[in-house]
Formats: sequence, structure tokens, C-alpha cells
Amino acid sequence: MLRAPDGATIEEIMAATGWLGHTVRGAMAGSLKKKLGLEVTSDKVEGRGRVYKLPAA
Repeated sequence: MLRAPDGATIEEIMAATGWLGHTVRGAMAGSLKKKLGLEVTSDKVEGRGRVYKLPAA
């Protein structure tokens, strides 16, 4: 979801995984950023809120 061109919001990830918001944020900060060293970017998109993305592979 984060590699999709439009990225994903916390709410969209929550709906897809069944996780709570704090779990999604923790996975991004802990697993993706710290352990895997990936750069998760975020932008505020009108109508969607904060959208998170990973760089294209």
C-alpha cells in the first residue's frame, strides 16, 4: 500500500490490516524505518489527510 503511487493513510492501512492506529504507526517507525532503513515520507493531501509513501522500488 505504501509503494502505491497514491500512498496510503493510517486509516486505509487500518482498514486493510485490521490493526489499530498505534500499531500501524509503530510498524512504520519501528520495522520500516529503524529495522529496514526505509524512508517513509508523508504529505498532507486535501480530502485524504496525511498520506504515507515509500520510494518506488
